[in-house]
Amino acid sequence: MNNQGLYKSHLDNCPLTFALNLIGGKWRLPIIWALNKNGTMRYNELQKSIEGITNMMLTQTLRDLELSNIIDRKQFMEVPPRVEYSLTDNGENLIPALKALANWGDRMKGNDNSK
Repeated sequence: MNNQGLYKSHLDNCPLTFALNLIGGKWRLPIIWALNKNGTMRYNELQKSIEGITNMMLTQTLRDLELSNIIDRKQFMEVPPRVEYSLTDNGENLIPALKALANWGDRMKGNDNSK
């Protein structure tokens, strides 16, 4: 008897869950937003623009976003080496949805009755 499917979530095939898994996490959205706002950026520029991120987290998050085809990493064979990051077409296509989500958040914040 194969019990592998027993522990699977019913949300495994949900496109929204898939999308949130790609962009979720503490640092992914700030990186995506910084690249949207500033265009192509170098590593140090990204690190300075995202308060509180460590080198290790920035490096790992950039790798994850690159593997997900949300950002592009372009390395120039110069001395010293130069690396630039930018949004891919997939990353650019994400921006209208993020703007809509931000607008929704603003409206919800404005309706906050817990104040």
